[in-house]
Amino acid sequence: MEQALGSRTFEAVIDTTLYTGTEALAAVDVLKNRTGHFLFISTGQVYLVRKKIKRPFREEDYEGELIKAPPIKRESDYENWLYGMNKREAEDHLFQAWKDFRFPVTSLRAPMIHGERDHYHRLLNYVRRLQDGGLFVIPVEPTPLVRHVYVEDVASAVVCLAESGQGKGRAYNLSQDETISAEYMIRMMADMLKSEFGMIAVPRVRLEKAGLLPACSPFHGKWMSELDNIRSKKELGLIYTPLEAYLEKIVRYYVSHPELQPEGFEEAREKEKEMAQNAFD
Repeated sequence: MEQALGSRTFEAVIDTTLYTGTEALAAVDVLKNRTGHFLFISTGQVYLVRKKIKRPFREEDYEGELIKAPPIKRESDYENWLYGMNKREAEDHLFQAWKDFRFPVTSLRAPMIHGERDHYHRLLNYVRRLQDGGLFVIPVEPTPLVRHVYVEDVASAVVCLAESGQGKGRAYNLSQDETISAEYMIRMMADMLKSEFGMIAVPRVRLEKAGLLPACSPFHGKWMSELDNIRSKKELGLIYTPLEAYLEKIVRYYVSHPELQPEGFEEAREKEKEMAQNAFD
């Protein structure tokens, strides 16, 4: 990376693909004398590995005792825990560099980010299921409330910081204002599509064993952060797009692009319908 950059310097660097402490140390080493501002896209998952923490999470909740690693055999839980821990380690190194020699870092902690080009196809999975009119399957177990963010709001925050130079040495939560249940958000999309559907709750273990989660209902994940956005609004003046406005925009985009299909959708959908029908019977 150092060779690729040569002698160039930058007013701002936006790092969207930094995931570990090792990568953070490398970024600091290479960029410490090359940039006026380092904008790190972090995650709300840094709070989910904390013990005894209340929702919605505030930036001040970052410090504190951490939970232990789940057993590796619980693959999804372990991978989510590791993701949160690695992002924390990256943040810790970046903010230590700020303390040591004023490395100009700002961390932007984001929950699930929605947009028309989401490569995880989370909203697309819902839209295609609602369009086919079949029964939905969701986990019967309680899951966290939904408080996500629109991709254009994340981009606006990055532009704001890059242009103003604000926020150095600070972390900011990025989040929509609304907090709702996953079921309510699904019904919002159904109303937009004028779709009638049935929702059947079955044990999570059955969905996992059949390989249907998270695709059948991405919003019913156990590792779902819920962020307080007050600091970003007060200090940076950020304004967040209303949920209904951005959701309708994305839904309409997917309706107008029927060629977009989640990978393995048809096969998974048949399994879901069969499971839903068995549960209904």
